[in-house]
Amino acid sequence: MTIAEALREAATTLSATSDTARLDAEVLMAHALGVTRSDLLLRHMAGAVPETFATLVERRQAHEPVAYITGRQEFFSLPLRVSPAVLIPRGDSEVLVEAALAARPGARRVLDCGTGSGALLLATLSHLPQARGVAIDRCARALAVAAGNAAALGLTGRSAFLQRDWTRPGWAAGLGGADLILANPPYVETGTPLAPSVAAHEPHGALFAGADGLDDYRRLLPLLSELLAPGGVACLEIGYDQAAAVSALARAAGLVPQVHQDLNGADRVVEMAA
Repeated sequence: MTIAEALREAATTLSATSDTARLDAEVLMAHALGVTRSDLLLRHMAGAVPETFATLVERRQAHEPVAYITGRQEFFSLPLRVSPAVLIPRGDSEVLVEAALAARPGARRVLDCGTGSGALLLATLSHLPQARGVAIDRCARALAVAAGNAAALGLTGRSAFLQRDWTRPGWAAGLGGADLILANPPYVETGTPLAPSVAAHEPHGALFAGADGLDDYRRLLPLLSELLAPGGVACLEIGYDQAAAVSALARAAGLVPQVHQDLNGADRVVEMAA
């Protein structure tokens, strides 16, 4: 069997569990070969199928996300390592980076709350060569992933990663003076049914936030004013139906909110000016 034939067969197999079956098959085949997807399609379609490919397809058929199988995910044109310790960065979150860069293009200090893979901080720092960043997360394994990504991108010298838990008193000590604050906190209502690839594989602690999905905004927003430098801005990702509620929490905390939409036109980010 050639690679072209194996891809057709895998796409048929995966179509029962994935809306992107052909793409998944190609990414997994490229990973098995150790080449890029473009290189696969241009140069390897008539080659022999690697022995590991069938196992990769089985894992995807069982709803394991492709990013966890390959250990990689692109975000804001940056290649990132990911693991089940962190949420997989989504393209929808790129609007947060765009909003932050537009709001404070001269920012020199960036704070990322709940960094996970480091995607938000590292994407922002990659476009702000004058800036330094601090990222916090309560999960040591997530911090290791983020620090590894910083090293791979040559950003270790401009970033620091600290284990902090914003549900505990004193977590914000020493973090003040940020020109930009970034956060993609948990915002899914507890008990909400999720796709099997998310529910069975991604970290629930980074997803669920109480009965209305707002628990972590209630914890974070009252402290933003003291964490921001004068003229500073915070950008927080939200669920598609949370703009009004999060904006109200921002105003109650003395912040001025502005809502940004993602490419699908859904409310995605609340920018908050001190």
